[in-house]
Amino acid sequence: MIVLLHNKNKIVSAYNANDSSVIDVLHSKSIIKALYYLADTFPDDIIVWSHIMHENAINFKCIEETIVLNNEMCSFSNTQYLPDAIGYVDQSPFIKVNKKVKYPTWLMSSEIGAIHATQLIKFKAIVKDNDFDYALNSIAKLGMPKGLFCYSVPELLENGLGKVNIKASVSIVFKFVKQHYKIQWVFFLLFSFLWYEKHLNLVAFIKSFFYKRRFFTAIILPETIKNTSKSNRPTIDVIIPTIGRKKYLYDVLHDLKNQTILPERVIIVEQNPLKDSNSELDYLTTESWPFIIDHTFTHQTGACNARNIALSKVKSEWVFLNDDDNRFDSELLQNVLNIAGKYNFKAVLTSYLLPNQIKTFNDTHQTSIFGSGNSFLKTDILDKVSFNKRLEFGYGEDTDFGLQLRHQSVDVIYLPALNIIHLKAPMGGFRTKFIHPWNNEKVQPKPSPTIMYVNLKYKTTTQLLGAKMLLFVRMFVGVKFSKKATFYNEFNKRWDASKYWAKKL
Repeated sequence: MIVLLHNKNKIVSAYNANDSSVIDVLHSKSIIKALYYLADTFPDDIIVWSHIMHENAINFKCIEETIVLNNEMCSFSNTQYLPDAIGYVDQSPFIKVNKKVKYPTWLMSSEIGAIHATQLIKFKAIVKDNDFDYALNSIAKLGMPKGLFCYSVPELLENGLGKVNIKASVSIVFKFVKQHYKIQWVFFLLFSFLWYEKHLNLVAFIKSFFYKRRFFTAIILPETIKNTSKSNRPTIDVIIPTIGRKKYLYDVLHDLKNQTILPERVIIVEQNPLKDSNSELDYLTTESWPFIIDHTFTHQTGACNARNIALSKVKSEWVFLNDDDNRFDSELLQNVLNIAGKYNFKAVLTSYLLPNQIKTFNDTHQTSIFGSGNSFLKTDILDKVSFNKRLEFGYGEDTDFGLQLRHQSVDVIYLPALNIIHLKAPMGGFRTKFIHPWNNEKVQPKPSPTIMYVNLKYKTTTQLLGAKMLLFVRMFVGVKFSKKATFYNEFNKRWDASKYWAKKL
């Protein structure tokens, strides 16, 4: 492990943590260039940076336990280099960081952090900023979509943090947005400042156009630094909520029947709201299946309730959150368990396309989404998470579940090589009409109160304001010209109604 100590943007010293030998890096013109030099010189090592204030508090054991894959980057600070204004343009779950747990985020800090040399060196030709914090945030923001796993890890220091207080200016925020987002977001940031904070920031806006957009095209694949995989084959259960999709479910069961690694049990929760109805899934008992089928029939509808019932019955080491209109090849379960075991993943997401839909996300990466029809989870992480029944018959329950996982220090990894086809069958699911208490209100809430509920719970204030402006712009474009004059007042009423019902939820 190679350590570089600094005092904000000034190099202090560097040493090899294995033998305490001093390394000369004072010839480097900036901290980031010194790190590149160390990565070039020690390509098999983890490169650590720390503010001089924390020299005696670096938790080397935590760093070693965190960087177990060569594609991982971590840091920690109680404060944030980029101000809250970044939330105007970034709606991802990586912005509101839970500082109490290991949490996925590209928001990095110069106070303490680490990255493997093999990955750091890939950014040498792109990220050269003298501002060390800017450089670290740039590396993480560019690298995360291409497979760099980035985390905030509070245990990196053994005795807590002092106060370094490094904060980017408004001009730096505009520069960062220009270099890491599409150009329209620079204009969006300008108008967000003007509308919500009454600042024009015209100089910062104009200056940002002197910087070119940064592109990082290298593909970062995970590789284990040391072997942590287990040799025994894990077991897996499958849960399937279903309603009115007898034929489609039959096809799903046959896909499971043909797996090269069979599930231990398939847990089916069948729903039918008709009081005198009975199960239509006769083939569950009339045909022979090479796994246990645990079948629950209920008159209570709702995907959240059905999935929670099914999850409570899981007994295996892994669970596949499946849907009743999916199709997949015979090696899906084997490939998932092999990859997850090799890299010690606890939650993975597969590609989930409609028939004939073209795949656009082709790199393994930390995903900002979660899907309840194409996810695989370690069973030992389920104790503190469940599908939120406040969101029943609405939207956002998948997002909420994924965020519960992240706040329990469980990262969700997207694996594009694994494919599930989603048929989107025309029967079942949300086809059962449910009347929400706001459906008959004169002012119809926008967005859906269930979406607003999730946003209020997990987004920053600026993210909420950014979401509001973005929704306003999108809706305003589609409004008839004769109604544009009154649209603003009507939009605010609908937004306020959504917040009202979200808080009631």
